[in-house]
Amino acid sequence: MRVSFIKMHGLGNDFVVLDARDAPLPDMSRRFAMAIADRRTGIGCDQLILLEPDAVADLRMRIFNSDGGEVESCGNAARAVAILLGKPARVATLGGTIELDPCAGGARVNMGTPRFDWERIPIAYAMDTAAMPVSWDGLENPAAVNVGNPHVIFFVDDSNAVPLDRLGPEIENDPLFPERVNVNVAHVADGAVHLRVWERGAGLTRACGTGACATAVAAIRSGLAQSPVTVHLPGGALEIAWNGSGDIWMSGPASESFRGSFEWDDFA
Repeated sequence: MRVSFIKMHGLGNDFVVLDARDAPLPDMSRRFAMAIADRRTGIGCDQLILLEPDAVADLRMRIFNSDGGEVESCGNAARAVAILLGKPARVATLGGTIELDPCAGGARVNMGTPRFDWERIPIAYAMDTAAMPVSWDGLENPAAVNVGNPHVIFFVDDSNAVPLDRLGPEIENDPLFPERVNVNVAHVADGAVHLRVWERGAGLTRACGTGACATAVAAIRSGLAQSPVTVHLPGGALEIAWNGSGDIWMSGPASESFRGSFEWDDFA
C-alpha cells in the first residue's frame, strides 16, 4: 500500500503528516509510529500527525510522539495543519476541540481554556498547582498547567543553565505524574519569556507550542508577564495571548518542508 506524506515543521519542531480524511489507513500502532519517526531508518520527526474525518468537527488530528505514544495536543502541529488546510477549521483532538485560523506565514490557534486543578493536570495527589511544594535537584516549586496535555513550569534565573537533558526525563517519569508530564524551564527578561522544553515522549525539542502556552499562562497568572507575551524558544518565537480567564490564543509560523510517499508494509 503506497501512502503519501507531508513533512512539515513549526519552529523546527517537525512532523510527518498523513491525511486519511478521504481514504482510511490501517490501524496505527506504536511500532509503526516509532518506525516512521526514526531519523536514521524512517522519515524522521518529533511527531507523527494523522488527519481523520470527524462527526462533529471539520476533522480530527491524532498525534503520536517519536516514542510511539499517542498524546492529547500539539500546538506547533496545529499551526502546520492550519496552513495545510488553508482555511479556518475546528479540529478535534484528544485534548479537546481547537480552532485554527491560517494567516501570513503561519497561523493563529485557539488552544482552549487552561486547567489548573490537580486532578486535571493530573497529579497523583492534591496540592497547590500555582507553586507545587516539590523539587528536583535545585528545580523547585513549579506551576502545573494542563493545556490539552500536562505541563510543569519552573521559573529560574537562566533557563539555558539548567541541565534539562538530565532532569527532564527524571521529572517526566516521576510517579507524581500518572500520565507523565512535559517539563518547561523559563526565565523572563524585558517582558518576554525565554523557554526550553523537555517534551514527554520526544525529549528536548526546538519548540513546543503547548509548552509555550502553559508557560505564558503561568507567567501571566503569577504576574511575571503581561498578555500578549512573546515566548522565545530555541527554534524561534511565538506570541501567546491570555486574559486571565477563557481561551489561550497562540500565533506563530509553520511551513511545509517536502512531500513524498512510502510503502506502508515497510514500517508496519
